[in-house]
This record gives sequence, C-alpha cells and structure tokens, in this order.
Amino acid sequence: MTQLQLTLNLEDLKVDVVNSNLNEVMKASLVLVLNQLMEQQRDDYIQALPYERTEGRTGHRNGYYDRSLTVSIGNLELKVPRTRDGQFSPTLFEKWQRKEQSFVLSMLEMVVNGVSTRKVKKVVKQLCGEEVSKSFISGLTEKLDAEVNKWAGRPLNVMYYKYIFTDAMYIKVREHNRVVSKAVYIAVGVNKQNKREIIGLKVSHAESKAGWNEFFAYLKARGLQSPSLIISDAHEGQKNAIRESFIGTTWQRCTFHFKKNLKDAMPKKGSKEVMDLIKDIFDAPGIKEARKLKEQFMETYEEDSLFSKAAKLLDEGFEDAIQFFNEPKSYRKSLRTTNNLERINQEVRRRDRVIRIYPNNQSAFRLIGAVLMDIEETLDSGGKKFLN
Repeated sequence: MTQLQLTLNLEDLKVDVVNSNLNEVMKASLVLVLNQLMEQQRDDYIQALPYERTEGRTGHRNGYYDRSLTVSIGNLELKVPRTRDGQFSPTLFEKWQRKEQSFVLSMLEMVVNGVSTRKVKKVVKQLCGEEVSKSFISGLTEKLDAEVNKWAGRPLNVMYYKYIFTDAMYIKVREHNRVVSKAVYIAVGVNKQNKREIIGLKVSHAESKAGWNEFFAYLKARGLQSPSLIISDAHEGQKNAIRESFIGTTWQRCTFHFKKNLKDAMPKKGSKEVMDLIKDIFDAPGIKEARKLKEQFMETYEEDSLFSKAAKLLDEGFEDAIQFFNEPKSYRKSLRTTNNLERINQEVRRRDRVIRIYPNNQSAFRLIGAVLMDIEETLDSGGKKFLN
C-alpha cells in the first residue's frame, strides 16, 4: 500500500491562522489537507509524479475542477484533480457520501419523530453552516417511499391473526388548493405468538361503510384470513363492513366507548352509583354472571325516566359488548377495548400536530407509515406478549 505523504504550504496556512477566526482556520487547513490527499491519489492512479517520465505511467493529468463539500464546520471549496481518460475519481467523495446518507437519515428521523421543518432547518444550519430550503426537507421524506410501501404491502397469508383491532382517525390534507379532512384507517393484528403487529394502513375519504369495505378488501388482497374476533367502536359503516367482509367473524364492541355512550345518556349528576353497576357487569367473572347483572340493571332502571335511555342503549348493545367473555379469561381485559390501538393513534396524533396539514395523500401515507413502523418496533418487544 502506498504511504500517503502530505506536503502543506505552511506560509498559506500561517496567513489563514493570523487573519481568520477558528472556524476559518479549520476550514482552510482542511482544504489544504484534502486537496493534497486527492493530488496524492491521482499520482497513485497515474503511477507517476508531475513531469516524471516513466514506463509505468498509466495516464496523464488534465487539470482540476472546482467542487464544494459541506462538512460540520461549513462549506469547503476544493480543487479536484482530473485525468485525460476521465476515469479517476478520488475516494474522498465516495466516503463522504456515506456520511451524507447517514446525515440525511438523521434528518428523516427528526421529521418522523415530529420535529417541525423549521426546527430541522435550524439544526442543519447549526451543524453545517448552510441554509436548506423547506422543499429540500420535504423532499427528504420521499426517500421513505420504498421502505414504507414494502412494509405496508407485505403479505399477510404467512401468519394467522386471530384477533384484530380496527379504528380510524382524521387528518387534514391539501387537495386542489383546499384543505380537506381524510380518514386514516389502521388495523392491529395479534399473531400466533400473541404479539401485536400493525397490519394495515390506508388514507382515504371520510369514514364510511364503503371506506371500510375498501380497507378490508385491501387487507384480504394481501392474504388476510377471517379472524376469530374483530374489536372496534360502533361506527355503523364499520359494523356493516365487518359483517359483509368477514363471514363467521365475531364483532366485539369496544366496552370503553360503549360505557362512555351509556354515561352520556345519563344525567350529569347522581349517576355514579349507576355507572358502578355497569362497570360490575363488564367486570363479571363470566358471561352468565354478566347477563344476570344486566337483567337486574334493566329491572331497576328500565322504567326510571332519568336512566331509561341508558337502559335501552345497554339492552341494544349488550350482546355485542360481551363477546370477549368467550375468550380465555387472561385475554379478556385486553380484548374488550380498543385502548391499545387508541394509544397508537395518540402517538400518531402527537407527530401529526407538528405537521398539521399534509401536502397530499401520498405524503400523509408516507409519514404516518414511517411513524407506525417506528411504533411497531416497540410493541411487545423481546419476550413480552400482548396476551399471556
């Protein structure tokens, strides 16, 4: 291996030291070192020193061209050596490109983790001494496309998901110079190892039966088999879509949302005792005990003008809300609500508040997908299981 020897012009360096601040001194020194490094590499490529006549020569020099390189202390203007055959390329830029990719990934991570574009620009300015445009930062996120699309479109027929949680949230998207609301459909499946996976993401129009049918068709096209139980809130369109899309699947109404609906149907004052009775119904040791407590509740409050509306709601939605009792006792608390998916939605919403308005559907899918991929890595990590 050729030993690299650097010959620096100390007079030039001394002038820079006297007349510049510390950053400029470092930049000037680095320019001299890197230029000399590239010169040495060209000598090795040609196998001859300047003006040297030798039989081993493999090429000829052809001057220099200017090229800038951004480093942590600022922008460097370098003189890059050329050869007549045009084949010589110093290793400096290849090596720096790898560092640059790392830097770009770091900026992407900042965006995904909810750091605003303005703050990212400030960080880049502090690190590199260079301004970057808002469009440059936004363009960075396009690098996520391939990774997010691969994750979101992965086959689902390699694993059976017995339990699936579904929900939708709303975001704002710019469309034809207008800001409109869009529904983000998300599905979380529990696999054979009793661990959770985020198996579905789709950005579509407002939550509706057609939207849910489209979302479920997209999951089935990727190989999803009908689960034993789907847990969701009581959105009418979603209920109908589940019934049509998954024959033989049981629907579990989220008891958290159901109890909230019941509470909203009661007077604001004097309802604590009644709500405690409802809580006892869903905390019963088994389905028979739950039904017995429910009948007692109906006998007590069905004709009570203050609580008759709540009693009617309970009667209508009761059977759909107690399907979790058919599952193993240790699973029931986790399967009776969509709370675990709500927490995922809250994390997405935390990042969403920074962005506020997505420029288009694809950018929303891309960034929310990246956030969900990040969240998925933290779900039931190591030996931890969602259902024990």
